[in-house]
Amino acid sequence: MSDEALTRIAEALERMSPAPMAAPDFAAADAFVWHVDPDRLVPVPKVNRVDLPLLVGIDRARDTLLANTVQFARGLPANNALLWGSRGMGKSSLVKAIHAEVLAQGHALKIVELQREDLPSVGRLLNILRDCGDRFVLFCDDLSFSHDDQHYKSLKAVLDGGIEGRPDNVVFYATSNRRHLMPRDMIENERSSAISPSEATEEKVSLSDRFGLWLGFHPCSQDEYLAMIRGYCDAHGVEIDDETLRAEAIEWQATRGARSGRVAWQYFTDLAGRRGAAI
Repeated sequence: MSDEALTRIAEALERMSPAPMAAPDFAAADAFVWHVDPDRLVPVPKVNRVDLPLLVGIDRARDTLLANTVQFARGLPANNALLWGSRGMGKSSLVKAIHAEVLAQGHALKIVELQREDLPSVGRLLNILRDCGDRFVLFCDDLSFSHDDQHYKSLKAVLDGGIEGRPDNVVFYATSNRRHLMPRDMIENERSSAISPSEATEEKVSLSDRFGLWLGFHPCSQDEYLAMIRGYCDAHGVEIDDETLRAEAIEWQATRGARSGRVAWQYFTDLAGRRGAAI
């Protein structure tokens, strides 16, 4: 075989099995995003987040997740957490705000965001994090699975860790609109068509059981909705009297057909723009 042919074969093999990624510089930031093809951890110098005191109406979830995260940052045992429930009620905002609060308390902690589509690569990511001296919150936002989605099998590597076990320096936080990470009608359909209904969806449904913490998020009351907006106004120096705020905010909510923390922020963004305030 000619030297040219051997060179082409070597280059093809290199493309199929790329060189392992260089060790990331974890001192570059406190937050990272995991990307694949090629594998890399990209530092995030400034995280897009809301201050913890501005998250209204989720006191129990806030206190529980903060205590769990502080335990973990201190090197103590901590649980994986599933934040599930109503859309726009601050699930992902809480995770990012808790991370900032733990840093503010003087604890060293990194957060790594992982996309659901990249779950098959999670084993490679865990091997990178396992050998580091830092502690990491692995965060997956809007986690859910469809009928033919096999990504849930990769999630077990994070939650259970297989034969190696989950790295002691990694904890997994996920948000989802679904408590069992899959649609209710899908659960019922699989049960009704299965030979053994009790086992038909057990593998997928039991994923949520592997989270030590289940934190539920529910629709906010009107008073909480208005309190969120008032908190944003006070924090950003936007002046508006209570009567005008109430009337405008309720009208905004009615046009959206929903009331949530996200809707409150969207109204505040509009208000700040009309008042010429930077946020």
